[in-house]
Amino acid sequence: MSRQSLITVRDVMKENYDIVDGVATVRQALEVMRYVETKCLIVDKRHEHDEYGIVLLSDIAREVLAANRSSDRISIYEVMTKPAITVHPDMDIRYASALFARFHISRAPVVNGDGMIVGIISHTDMVMKGLMNLV
Repeated sequence: MSRQSLITVRDVMKENYDIVDGVATVRQALEVMRYVETKCLIVDKRHEHDEYGIVLLSDIAREVLAANRSSDRISIYEVMTKPAITVHPDMDIRYASALFARFHISRAPVVNGDGMIVGIISHTDMVMKGLMNLV
């Protein structure tokens, strides 16, 4: 594979994301959400040995809205997926896409070698920004 044909997660990820505390209510989390285009919230670690979580807007629609539950009484912890499957910024998007397919996910936090979130990636990002540039 030539270097020109390698497109990494870093090349196509979104650097803007929202991070919330798992004990926040769904309403509180949505009120502070600034980057709706990511369609998800990252749930912060509680301590250094904890893992990140993720909650998609579709999870909230299914678990809160469709179930006719109060967004003031449901915490993010109740609807999130934890641990979130994460990807490294230097991963080839073809491998990231295969990982997404294998685990039936649509987006994932991008975590650097220090364990810090540096972005978020989705199928849309990989296809629209990446696939068009692959040789």
